[in-house]
Amino acid sequence: MPSKAAELCDNILLSVPARLPTRYGSFRIHAFQCPATGEDHVALVKGTIARRENVLVRLHSECVTGDVFGSERCDCGAQLDAALKKIGRAPQGALLYLAQEGRGIGIANKVAAYHLQDHGLDTVDANRVLGFPADMRSYKCAACVLRVLGVESIRLMTNNPAKIEALESYGVKVTSRIPLEVPATATSARYLSTKRDRLHHLLQPPKEQDAQKRRPGTR
Repeated sequence: MPSKAAELCDNILLSVPARLPTRYGSFRIHAFQCPATGEDHVALVKGTIARRENVLVRLHSECVTGDVFGSERCDCGAQLDAALKKIGRAPQGALLYLAQEGRGIGIANKVAAYHLQDHGLDTVDANRVLGFPADMRSYKCAACVLRVLGVESIRLMTNNPAKIEALESYGVKVTSRIPLEVPATATSARYLSTKRDRLHHLLQPPKEQDAQKRRPGTR
């Protein structure tokens, strides 16, 4: 019987690659469209990953506020930077940039959630007040793209064990987890604590003194 990933992979739309030189190194960029949702995602590939084992991989969910505008309400932009640096230094690797803004609720609802957080709610409760689960992301298409790219097994950069469980449920072999913790800021400490305490991310408690030193707008 075919796996759940195999059933999906026959329909995924993967573009031809193009060269993408970046400050992190030279990559190949693919665009792919998930047949289940119609969403467009991106894969950045370093080196040869087809038929390779233990490929360094990051699944990164889109965060326009953190990745583009440098928001310090979350750790997303810093994680993206750290992941690309690690892949850029590796002989091969891949970063899948997934169109799942706000843990899947979209930018408009994410801004509404920010408003609720400004009035005291954490990220989990803000989502629930808006009628969403704490995290509604899916990694089905990500698993399929890794399969189509020919990756045999991966070392996954993540602090979220749910990502590993999801990928393995779709047939991806995850040989190890690479932590991807970044320093807390004064405005991200509560966010990181919520990820650890309520979403079960594998994070160390934010150090209050470090968070106080790194005020918004500082790097």
